[in-house]
Amino acid sequence: MPSIPTTGLLRTALLADAATSGASGLALVVAPAAIAQATALPHGLLLAAGLFFLPYAGLLAWLAARRAVPRWMVGLLAAGNLLWAVECAALPLLGLVAPNGWGIAFLAAQAVAVAVFAELYILAMRRAARAA
Repeated sequence: MPSIPTTGLLRTALLADAATSGASGLALVVAPAAIAQATALPHGLLLAAGLFFLPYAGLLAWLAARRAVPRWMVGLLAAGNLLWAVECAALPLLGLVAPNGWGIAFLAAQAVAVAVFAELYILAMRRAARAA
């Protein structure tokens, strides 16, 4: 099974994604009502996202501590982050949520952050392919 060494860009991306996801998850689990009130986003959606982020952050930290990560896993992380970015944009555009200005900013920040992480994972795969 082809793998990518967790050095340089990949390790940095994994750790940054883990830290961001962990901090977001903690905030969303500890204060979903306050965030829902500030953003006009559904409380349940925020809590569910927080509950997802916490183990996801743990997985990313664990992967960053490995010597190498299977290439398919890095591809899955990139695809998942891209999907999350699309979902953040689609929720208000499809009328599934009706956020206020802060909610739009919250969703936009999420979309940009996860799109950046997806690009970092894609770059790490390309660099590993060139090095092989």
